[in-house]
Amino acid sequence: MWVIYKKELTTFFNHLTGYLVLGVFLTLMGLFLFVFPETSLLESNFASMEPFFEMAPSLFLFLIPAITMRLLAEERQMGTLALLLTKPIDELDLIMGKFLAAVTLLILSLIPTLFYYLTLYILGSPEGNLDSGAITGSYVGLILLGGAFSSIGMLASSLTENQIVAFVLAVTGCFLFFYGFYFLSGLPIFFGKWDALVQQLGMDYHYHALSKGAPDTRDLIYFLSVITTFLLITRFVLQYRIRS
Repeated sequence: MWVIYKKELTTFFNHLTGYLVLGVFLTLMGLFLFVFPETSLLESNFASMEPFFEMAPSLFLFLIPAITMRLLAEERQMGTLALLLTKPIDELDLIMGKFLAAVTLLILSLIPTLFYYLTLYILGSPEGNLDSGAITGSYVGLILLGGAFSSIGMLASSLTENQIVAFVLAVTGCFLFFYGFYFLSGLPIFFGKWDALVQQLGMDYHYHALSKGAPDTRDLIYFLSVITTFLLITRFVLQYRIRS
């Protein structure tokens, strides 16, 4: 697993993929948070990173599928998938190595955003007037959300040899699991407590729950369950493809 992990990280940074993901994410977030007046932190009367954590999932919807689209699709396209699995690794080792590499790249893209926190910490009145607990919870939620998106992207990449198709499938899957249940809960057939129960099936609900600064184990279990489920389905798909 760790051999695959190191190989994928090396591949990310030996090509433009890793740098493009980091560059695009940080550039877009910088524009939204410091340049565009409608969303600029500098134009706000309150020292808050809420705009960052509200916009980040929307960017992740496209950036994470861009990371994961090649992870398995490229191996199938080049005919190296079966060769990899003849070595002393199984499907789960392969999947976990690639998944952890994608999550590592995600975390690396978030580290420079701590600059936003430091900026607001210094500019706050008085200095340090920030809800650090909520910010910590939001970062945890963002990493778990990124992990969930990565697991969906892994499944999409295992379903096709075409990287563009894998990208579209991953974006669609991430969108449905993040926003889909919220929109579904608004249908007239769900009323009373049912609409709240439907919302709790979506990632959006649990992501925002974590951002309140008091992590609930139910939110952590939800994300870990989603990640585990999609990775196991990916393993099943790979086993089926190899045997057929």
